Amino acid sequence: MERNIKGNRIVIKIGTSSLINPNGSLNRDSIQKLSDVLCELKMQGKEVVLVSSGAIGVGMGRLGLKDRPTTISGQQAVAAVGQGELIGIYERFFAKYQISVAQLLLTRDVLLFPQSKKNVSNAFQELLQMNVIPIVNENDTVSVDELDHETKFGDNDQLSAIVAKVIDADLLIMLSDIDGFYSANPNEDDHAKLFSKVSRVDHSLINAAGGKGTKFGTGGMVTKLKAAKRILDNNQQMILANGSDPDIIFDILKGQDIGTWFTNTEPTEMEG
Repeated sequence: MERNIKGNRIVIKIGTSSLINPNGSLNRDSIQKLSDVLCELKMQGKEVVLVSSGAIGVGMGRLGLKDRPTTISGQQAVAAVGQGELIGIYERFFAKYQISVAQLLLTRDVLLFPQSKKNVSNAFQELLQMNVIPIVNENDTVSVDELDHETKFGDNDQLSAIVAKVIDADLLIMLSDIDGFYSANPNEDDHAKLFSKVSRVDHSLINAAGGKGTKFGTGGMVTKLKAAKRILDNNQQMILANGSDPDIIFDILKGQDIGTWFTNTEPTEMEG
């Protein structure tokens, strides 16, 4: 099935699992490949915003920590270490193509108040006009929403959907460690079915989706479905796909049947 994908202004969200190796070390090859792909998109004339997780994961690797801190202050400190290193790595990889990046660290309250939300939107617009790639993350050092104590808003899956709305993006591409949305956990059920297209996300679907992700990140299928619901409610499109090879982005934009396509432009609610 060929998809009608409109992708001139794109938000790409990369999860911690795609940036951090299972042993906790930074997957520099993955970051370099992602940077190569995004630079190619820029050279094709596309507007790109990257929502990148990984600050705590990178910080854990930098500090040699095997386990994620359990205290708020511990997680904030590790995020502060990791965020600086992460943006520095991105800057070096993008510099090969003479493309500048900008770091935007957002908190929930910034996007809740109209004036500050407008200021954020204006900043995005200016950066895109300057041919800069904005790199967005939750400001973990001052926000506790994403940490293990309150989970009302602060995961980067939902942040990416909100950014997509703020900048009026054509498409959100969410890259994770799973091939898409399944009828069951494919790691536990051999009969799990990958859905090619979903046009409606309701609470029963979200409730059936399971728990959290890895020790290095906070995301799980629930947060991805909540993000997809935001996208559908805003009449936008989202692709959930495996981010192990960032070249998959090119195939997605060609309309190939990859991952799960969340769109309400088609009448079928769920299609395998």
